[in-house]
Amino acid sequence: MKFIETPIAGTFLIEPRVFGDERGFFMETWQAKNFQDAGVDAKFVQDNHSRSVQWTLRGMHMQVEHTQGKLVRVTAGTVYDAVVDLRRSSPSFGRWWGVELSDKNHTMLWVPPGLAHGMLVTSPFADFLYKCTDIYSPTHERTLAWDDPTVGIEWPIPSGVAPLLSPKDTAGKNFADVEKFT
Repeated sequence: MKFIETPIAGTFLIEPRVFGDERGFFMETWQAKNFQDAGVDAKFVQDNHSRSVQWTLRGMHMQVEHTQGKLVRVTAGTVYDAVVDLRRSSPSFGRWWGVELSDKNHTMLWVPPGLAHGMLVTSPFADFLYKCTDIYSPTHERTLAWDDPTVGIEWPIPSGVAPLLSPKDTAGKNFADVEKFT
C-alpha cells in the first residue's frame, strides 16, 4: 500500500496494490502492520456500509465523545469525499480537503478522530464502506454545515442541482458554533 500525506494533518490517501486480470481483481484493504508503519495505529470496532443515490450529500459528521477514526472506500460508484479539521492543536485547523474515491481508482482515505467528514455521490449510486475506531454514539454526534461559508468546501455539484440531505444534515451548525477538539 502507498500512503500519501494530504494537506490535513494525520489524514492519508491510501493507494492499495491492485492485482487484476481477466477474472477480476484482488486487493488488500487493511493490514495492521502497514498502517502502523505509516503512523496509523487504528483498532477498528465497527464497519458500516451505506448505499446512496446520485447527489446525496452525507455530512459533515463527527462525534465529540467516542470520537471515530475512519478508513473509508467506495466499492461501487464514485463519491467526492471531504474532511474538515476541527482539532485546535492541529497545523491544519479549520481547513478542508476533498478527493474523489471510486470503485475504479480503489483509493481509500484515513480520516483521524477530530475531523468532520462527509461525502457527495457523483455517480448514479454509490456503495460506501467505512471501518470505525469507536462505536456510533448518536447523543455525541455533531454536524458541521456542509455549506458553511467560512469553511468553503467546493463540492462538485452542478449548477441547478440541490443535494439530497437528511434533516440532520440540513440543520448542521456553522464552523463558529460547532464544537471543536483540543
